[in-house]
Amino acid sequence: MIQNPTPESLARAAALLRAGELVALPTETVYGLGADAANPQAAAKIFAAKGRPADHPLIVHLADAEALTVWAREIPKEAIALARAFWPGPLTLILKKEADVPDVVTGGQDTVGLRVPDHPVALALLRAFGGGIAAPSANRFGRISPTTAQHVFDELGESVAMILDGGACNVGIESTILDLSRLNEAGPVILRPGAIGPDAVAAVIGRRPAMRAPAAAHTEDTPRVSGSLAAHYAPRTPLALVASEALESALASAGPEAAVIARRTASTLAHRVWIQAPASAAGFAHDLYANLRALDALGASQILVEAPPAEAGWEAVLDRLGRAAVGSGEDDET
Repeated sequence: MIQNPTPESLARAAALLRAGELVALPTETVYGLGADAANPQAAAKIFAAKGRPADHPLIVHLADAEALTVWAREIPKEAIALARAFWPGPLTLILKKEADVPDVVTGGQDTVGLRVPDHPVALALLRAFGGGIAAPSANRFGRISPTTAQHVFDELGESVAMILDGGACNVGIESTILDLSRLNEAGPVILRPGAIGPDAVAAVIGRRPAMRAPAAAHTEDTPRVSGSLAAHYAPRTPLALVASEALESALASAGPEAAVIARRTASTLAHRVWIQAPASAAGFAHDLYANLRALDALGASQILVEAPPAEAGWEAVLDRLGRAAVGSGEDDET
């Protein structure tokens, strides 16, 4: 099931994709559950395996920026500039789709999300396959995204034909999603924050993108995108995001069976497990999903997370934690 990325296993993985099967692949952000993006029946298997709503669009992964014209039309100069600056990398561009892009991939919308992943195994598979791979995170819908091959196996098991092991993901949270499909009406808009922030985008295109508020509802003028629901990235254990100054009192109330993620050293109060997270936003993001998965497996009464600072650079971490808190403590069926 889990395979090292040898030339032989990559060739088998490409053949499985051509046959309409699912292959999990590593990227620099999280592991993706891949299918042939041009095959509607194959893409539909992603939704079945994940329990994903049919109107929730998929991101198509490409081998290089040259493939943009296969999947998108009316490509603005800003998209070309950003692709040159950040691809391969953790940036997804939302563009007007070509007519033959399957509706199952786009959630029935007139837009498509595209990116070139910055991982040698993903790029090797994309080159061997020779087409676009639709690949949302390889986990049950709404749950914690996987950052190792073992995470994928533990959650999806035999529903995936092959899992390519590329080691732990370097970034650890999903890509920035930037909407360029309505530049004339709305300008560039970040629909999901990630490692590439608004300042980096503005430095390339000369326009600072707006940032859609985490709680903003979808409208007809705003494309639906991955990871934009209020409840997402969630452990089954109830999770609370706690202000730094309130962490001690929250732990006292929660009791010794609570587990903690904080950037400070452990409290003297009794607790199940205390994970001291990295002080930097990039380090915190890198470890976040692995930490949440580890604590979720403990059977703790609650996970308390010390809220990171509401500062530039922390937007993506705060986004993921806020959605995780909303969705935590729920069964998959709810």
